[in-house]
Amino acid sequence: MMKSFKHPLIALSLLLLLTKSLHAQPGFGQIEKINSDWRFHLGEVDPGKQLDNRDRSWKAVQLPHDWTVKQDYDPSLASATGFLPGGIGWYRKTLAIPKEDEGKKVYLYFEGVYNRSEVFVNGKSVGKRPNGYISFNYDITPHLNFGTDNQIAVRVDHSQDADSRWYTGSGIYRDVYLVRANPVHLEQWGVYAFPELKGSKGVLHIQTDVRNELPHDASITVVNELLDRSGAVIARRTSGLTVTKNNRKEIKADLSVNNPALWSLETPNLYRLRTIILQDKRIIDSTSVITGFRTYKFDPNKGFALNGKNMKVKGVCLHHDAGVLGAEVYPEVWRRRLLALKSLGVNAIRTSHNPQAPSLYDLCDELGLLVMNEAFDEWEFPKRKWLQGWNVGTPGHQGAFDFFKEWGERDLGDMVKRDRNHLSIFAWSIGNEVDYPNDPYSHPILDGDKNAGFTQAMYGGYKKDAPDAMRLGDIARRLAAVVRKYDTSRPVTAGLAGVAMSNETEYPSTLDIAGYNYTESRYVSDHKRYPKRVIYGSENRHDLGAWKAVVENEHIFGQFLWTGIDYLGESGRWPARGFYSGLLDFAGYIKPRGYFRQSLWLNKPMAYLGTYPLKGGGASADAWSVLENAQAPQRNPIPSMDAWPIWNYHTGQIIRVVTYTNAAKARLELNGTVVGQTKDYDQKTGIIYWDIPYADGKLEVIGMDAAGRETVRHRLQSSKRSYAIKVLQGDQMQVRGDGGVAQIELQIVDENGVPVVNADDEITCEIAGSGRLLGMEAGDNSDVGDYTDNKQRVFQGRMIVYIQSNGKPGDEVMVRLSAPWLKSSSMKIKCR
Repeated sequence: MMKSFKHPLIALSLLLLLTKSLHAQPGFGQIEKINSDWRFHLGEVDPGKQLDNRDRSWKAVQLPHDWTVKQDYDPSLASATGFLPGGIGWYRKTLAIPKEDEGKKVYLYFEGVYNRSEVFVNGKSVGKRPNGYISFNYDITPHLNFGTDNQIAVRVDHSQDADSRWYTGSGIYRDVYLVRANPVHLEQWGVYAFPELKGSKGVLHIQTDVRNELPHDASITVVNELLDRSGAVIARRTSGLTVTKNNRKEIKADLSVNNPALWSLETPNLYRLRTIILQDKRIIDSTSVITGFRTYKFDPNKGFALNGKNMKVKGVCLHHDAGVLGAEVYPEVWRRRLLALKSLGVNAIRTSHNPQAPSLYDLCDELGLLVMNEAFDEWEFPKRKWLQGWNVGTPGHQGAFDFFKEWGERDLGDMVKRDRNHLSIFAWSIGNEVDYPNDPYSHPILDGDKNAGFTQAMYGGYKKDAPDAMRLGDIARRLAAVVRKYDTSRPVTAGLAGVAMSNETEYPSTLDIAGYNYTESRYVSDHKRYPKRVIYGSENRHDLGAWKAVVENEHIFGQFLWTGIDYLGESGRWPARGFYSGLLDFAGYIKPRGYFRQSLWLNKPMAYLGTYPLKGGGASADAWSVLENAQAPQRNPIPSMDAWPIWNYHTGQIIRVVTYTNAAKARLELNGTVVGQTKDYDQKTGIIYWDIPYADGKLEVIGMDAAGRETVRHRLQSSKRSYAIKVLQGDQMQVRGDGGVAQIELQIVDENGVPVVNADDEITCEIAGSGRLLGMEAGDNSDVGDYTDNKQRVFQGRMIVYIQSNGKPGDEVMVRLSAPWLKSSSMKIKCR
């Protein structure tokens, strides 16, 4: 086993430096998160005017901050945004830069600002970045006054609030860092490591990029160390390097490990690569990245293999918002959400349709989830969007198209450079549905047979005045080249919408693997026509048939459901906050269709009970959304995948009881008496059901194997009237004191502690101490009330409350949850 540096001064310097630069998102320098003590103004201001602290139009805010989610819902606004407004906003912060920092380089690093941002330092513009999802960095050294206060201002222009087909949020919605660096330092995202397995040996290939901003050459030493989980150095490489003045230089190195522990979905083993820059035996920069070892292979006939084992990708598409929190990113919230998805059998996510916060990829590395990282939903032309309500007026064309030509390739390159060290990422997507027929591109084939493979509307056939679909191949080729410039270890892909049209262009041939959106009908025919093409479902409905198309075709390596979690925006008819087809709701709770998917994707035995009145209710075979159900009601449909776990009806009322299970057969009991005879698993619907008259008591399903042996059971219990608020975490919990988020889950229960699933009581949250209320989320899509106060109604009898700590270790936050006529609940949050 290798040891670290023996020289005590070097070891001490290294320890002090690494405690500040560990997991630094910029990948260089000493970082300081500067999320606190910002001021915000909604509306235009003069950037040169000094901020008057008495001006009440400027509000004190903490980052991350999304101003849109804190506004009022309005049915006249765009349904794409979830009926919420955008606008123009300004942020300001005072930074004291000490005199001793003079001679250093100082930078501002933003993980994401939505959108069209411009940053000012002491009244001088230091740069603009129109893309709201890309991380960026500015050298602010020339504009600083060392030894005194400096004013940072950020203008955010989201006046084109319907620029996406989903909710984007507005503002500085991710973390911001101040970075101090030596004039000779690592480049931003300057360390790239990718693994290779050679027999029993793992080889980590490393590229280190160093910049010299001195007016003379600099001789340095680059040290790459690989650490295992215990922190022991198991491999090291030291290299000398001379970087000429005002220039950058890259050096390559390999580190070898015998029998490395592989990263997999079940055991996501991780290592740490530490890179140190020495000059005259003094550490002048360092960074560390999480890395490891794994292999994957894509085969047009056999599909996908991870570490040599073929598997089906069970994926979901994810947008970046979190209900009441909007676009604000809190890692604890996403950890809970990802763990819930993984409990359902999900093993992959697709970032739809943009790069997400760095912390999301960190979590996927840690938890064992594959990631398809996607860059764009539009290229050079925008898509149609409803700008005033839903299906009202004439669709508009707001979007990101106006800066794609100038920024598109740079944005894509920055996405790849920032995220390429993540083991979880297994493909880069350069676009989603940019080939949607006649939105905007067109091709003569659109005049052809309507049975030629289209699953989306063709808008009247070929439009010769529309953009020529043949352009798709040229743009895709350029974008694919950008990806391969910065990473050749992963394939390039895209989600194709008009597959039949795109097949007439060079677009699919520019891709390494081809995603088909809702086009299962072409899986077999295109495999025969294009035998070298790797095909998968990049966006799919929830119906059983779409999954069977994956299972029954060896060459299809998986699918990505639309969607994994309900998201704001892309709303239906008012009132509707967002799109409602997720496996989880806005609050991160598992919905009935989540358990239906669990019955298809999970290996261990499971069963779930859901119910609904038989007459006048129910859902279509694929309950795509609440909106679809309202538009196409059926009295006695085939069993629904959206049956809630309720057992409270009128005595004698005929109720359909469904079970989602992976058991071979099941029977139904009420109060210990069989009321539903044993039935085999239904291969056509994936759902076993019984229609029975309601009676109070305990309803229980017993799942059995083919031989009739019990393997699993699940029960529902009739509840009495709402009696109390129960906090599921108990009366104490701990969170980080520096901005950690406590997630308090509450359930309305009756006097016997039975959940009251149909409760809709209004909860009031009161807090005292070192914390602030971020929001209360119940998951109700139709609730477009005020989400900015401390009152909210539960939905399906439950809710989650988000409280952020802002104290030091040992401080406390006292929380009280109350409702009229209910027994209240209190708890204590301790800062650690």
